[in-house]
Amino acid sequence: MFIQVFQGTCTRPDELKAVLDRWPVELGPGADGWLGGTYGFTDDDYFVAVVRFEDRAAAEANSRRPEQGAWAEQLMAAFDGPVEFHDSDDVTLLFDGGSDEAGFVQVIQGRVDDPERLRRVIASDPAELRRLRPEIIGATLALEPDGSFTETVAFTDEASARSGESAELPPDVRAELDWALAGATFHDLREPWFGAP
Repeated sequence: MFIQVFQGTCTRPDELKAVLDRWPVELGPGADGWLGGTYGFTDDDYFVAVVRFEDRAAAEANSRRPEQGAWAEQLMAAFDGPVEFHDSDDVTLLFDGGSDEAGFVQVIQGRVDDPERLRRVIASDPAELRRLRPEIIGATLALEPDGSFTETVAFTDEASARSGESAELPPDVRAELDWALAGATFHDLREPWFGAP
């Protein structure tokens, strides 16, 4: 799987969403390998999109389409300033990955000096995590070569997610999570929406 993240400040959410909503209808049918996307705004007008393709080649082929370029110009114009991009074909799934049934999505971004250790943390014991945090529907972890990461965690709803944050974790698991999330940024998408073929 290949994941592209794009994000930036947007104080015209209706305009941005209108451009985004056109993509699955007008461009999606011609985008071979597109698997779906997760989108949303934080409370402070920050937009985050996590788009999934089968592989990097499919994403790059989509980017080369003239109609994609024209659409992307309109999308960029809806942001207030620069847009940040992150590309990764080093993707780890938790459970079945994300879910379009999520009522709350948290996008966590940070950087680690040991990507393999982070991979192990995410996929260490899915059965135990499901027991401890049943409100987590799934997650994706996209790692970049420099250790930067974007983790997208899908929850049933925000209230359950907040309640689950206080769950008692085994000390070794807690220590690994504290290491992985040290200095990380959390983007809370309280009204996420999703795109799929």
